Amino acid sequence: MSFGVAGTVAFRRAKTTVNPLRPERASSLVITGVYKVTRNPMYVGMMLALLSWAIYLASPAALLGPVLFIAYITEFQIKPEEKALLSKFGQPYQQYLATVRRWI
Repeated sequence: MSFGVAGTVAFRRAKTTVNPLRPERASSLVITGVYKVTRNPMYVGMMLALLSWAIYLASPAALLGPVLFIAYITEFQIKPEEKALLSKFGQPYQQYLATVRRWI
C-alpha cells in the first residue's frame, strides 16, 4: 500500500490529477520519488494488496486475483493512459517509458 500512497502524494505535490480515467487532464509529468522505481505505483500498491490477501488466504487459487488484475489493468487502463500521456508530454514521456518499468 505504501507504493500507492507514495504515488498519490507525489501527484498531489505536483498539483496534477490522480484520476486515472482522465489522463489527458494531467498538468505535469511526475517522474521523481517512487516514479523512479515504477511508472504505476498506485496500481502496484493495489496488486500488492491483492497478493497479500491471497497469501493470507493460503489458497493457490487466490493467486489468480493478482494475475488477472495485472492483465486487466495493463490492457484496459495502463496502455490507454500511456497513449494519452505520450500524446500530451511527447519526448520527455517517451524517454521515461524507455527508462522506467511499467511494473516492478
